[in-house]
Amino acid sequence: MEYIEIAGAGKRISRLIKGTDYFVHDAYDKAATNMDAFLSIGGNTVDTAHIYCGGQSEEVLGRYMKERGNRDQIVILTKGAHHDQNGPRVNADAIRSDLLESLERLQTDHVEMYALHRDDPNTPVSVILEALNEHIESGKIGAIGASNWTWQRLEEANAYAAANGLKGFTFSSPNLSLAKANEPFWEGCVSADAETLAWHEQTKLPLLSWSSQARGFFTGRFTPEVRDNEDLVRVFYSDGNWERLRRAEQLANSKKTSPIQIALAYVLNQTFPTCALIGAQNQAELLSCDEGSRITLTPAEITWLDLGSDVPAGI
Repeated sequence: MEYIEIAGAGKRISRLIKGTDYFVHDAYDKAATNMDAFLSIGGNTVDTAHIYCGGQSEEVLGRYMKERGNRDQIVILTKGAHHDQNGPRVNADAIRSDLLESLERLQTDHVEMYALHRDDPNTPVSVILEALNEHIESGKIGAIGASNWTWQRLEEANAYAAANGLKGFTFSSPNLSLAKANEPFWEGCVSADAETLAWHEQTKLPLLSWSSQARGFFTGRFTPEVRDNEDLVRVFYSDGNWERLRRAEQLANSKKTSPIQIALAYVLNQTFPTCALIGAQNQAELLSCDEGSRITLTPAEITWLDLGSDVPAGI
């Protein structure tokens, strides 16, 4: 397993990050088995959120760490201040309330990484950063980041932090995958476009990608004629993505691997630090991700996969 550094986290971050949005009490044994397997391949970073499974995700992870006695081996990334039925709640009160409840569920006094789950462009970055820094100073949060923020808002926030002696965002977590989204998965979600990638290349801000494998688009289960998954059709079905799939299949054949592993390698072979959030729920899926994380792609292969340049040599 490879690792990256994220300022403020205090621990190295595994390039594969375990998703937990299926952790529920009724399937605790499955969650615990999956966590054991993830740690066995060198993974150490786990992604959860205040809203996942109505709070059960954090509660199950907290129970797991207490029963295994392995809190010190795990890097926790949790997220808060998600919108509710009344609209945005990216404000100091919501951040404080969600964070304290998350810590209670997780049975810990701090998290290594904390991200705002959504943005509210109507809330000044000054208000947001001052609220987050309060919890950094108290020791409840290590690194702070943003999920589903545009690069422009990230830049604005970090400029304010630098000018006012505050800790800024040291990671971002949008969607990044070889398949490009036609539209957001959910309202307010952000997928990394060419401008976003160029900004990350310039700043070297780590990017932690959710839906890093495009929800199984590259597994071979989907064709233009298979339209039973409405969300996948809406978000990923396009001529460009079918061509990306074809190229991933061609490159996978030349490297004796699979298209889904090529798609994962695409995320992990960017020109700036990246990690991939993975949804592996069994041993076969986990091993596939582990193998995919070890694939090296050249810059020419990355560009070609994303529909640019000529076919690289050897394909």
